[in-house]
Amino acid sequence: MAEKDYYKVLGVPKGASKEDIKAAYKKLAKQHHPDLNKEEGAADKFKEINEAASVLGDEEKRKQYDQYGPDAFKYGGGQSGFGSQDFSGFDFSSFGGGFDFDSIFDTFFGGGGMGGGRRRARSNRGSDLAYELSVSLEDVSDGVKKKIKITKNDECAKCDGKGGSGEDTCTVCHGAGMYRETRRTPFGMFQTTAPCRNCQGSGSIFKHVCDDCQGTGRKRNTKTIEVNIPAGIMEGARLRMNGEGEAGYRGGPSGDLYIIIHVEPHDVFERDDDDLLSDVRISFVQAALGDKVKVPTLKGEASMRIPAGTQPGDVLRLKGEGLKHMHSFGRGDILFTMIVEVPRHLSRKQEKILKELEASLE
Repeated sequence: MAEKDYYKVLGVPKGASKEDIKAAYKKLAKQHHPDLNKEEGAADKFKEINEAASVLGDEEKRKQYDQYGPDAFKYGGGQSGFGSQDFSGFDFSSFGGGFDFDSIFDTFFGGGGMGGGRRRARSNRGSDLAYELSVSLEDVSDGVKKKIKITKNDECAKCDGKGGSGEDTCTVCHGAGMYRETRRTPFGMFQTTAPCRNCQGSGSIFKHVCDDCQGTGRKRNTKTIEVNIPAGIMEGARLRMNGEGEAGYRGGPSGDLYIIIHVEPHDVFERDDDDLLSDVRISFVQAALGDKVKVPTLKGEASMRIPAGTQPGDVLRLKGEGLKHMHSFGRGDILFTMIVEVPRHLSRKQEKILKELEASLE
């Protein structure tokens, strides 16, 4: 009987990348899955495809295969459960057409084996938090400091965030930091490894667990934080406060706090970048003759000159009374749109005066 060529089984060249092999496997496995393909010989082809994938999907086994051929796996060399595995009695129908081939392929390709030695668990970083903060236009004008209260998982004061003291070997994984898990798949039984849940992959547990935080290194707490709102900040801006998020698990770094800014609507002004927009109502006499009028600003009233001959809709600028530029020096302006008010009712004397004025202008 001719020896199998695993590359030909998957239809890939000998120099194929892992991604190419994965794509070929997924295509063929779905095509010949016994629950999807009822043709005679589909189950045998399916086993052959899995056997090839179990070898070519593992870098170490692939090296052995390239050097020695299939003989390298005749005597138990194939550790993933393929090769001589018998699938004839397996109930594939329980998986149906929606079975996740990626998860099985990752067992071939994803380091499900025990190689790599003991793993030490990394400290878990705390979660980031978000806080929505409303500020007034007056706050934005010059910047402001605001105090907020945040309830979060903070560092446990009793154990300084460590979760406990002293070390013992984990009684579940016996110091390995990993545990083995056996999974039933359409291709047989697979044994995978994962970080030990008891010790979080560290291989050790505390001799004395902190009774304040139950070993997590964190405790719920309400904290007052001062937020510096820079002048000129825009609606929807996010300020990041490093390390002010939730505390990390057992001494891990804290997350960050993101302050999301909402600028409250103003009674008088609308904002246009660093400029402010508003209306000024003047009489038709002021518009015609000119005048000095009081206009609002964010800091009180200011005087503004209305030039003679001002027309309805004209825009007059009050320089330097807008918002501070956030990333440079100086300020924006206030732009006032002129609303010229015409009297609704006139006395006979007033009508006469206006008619005389009209005649003089002709």
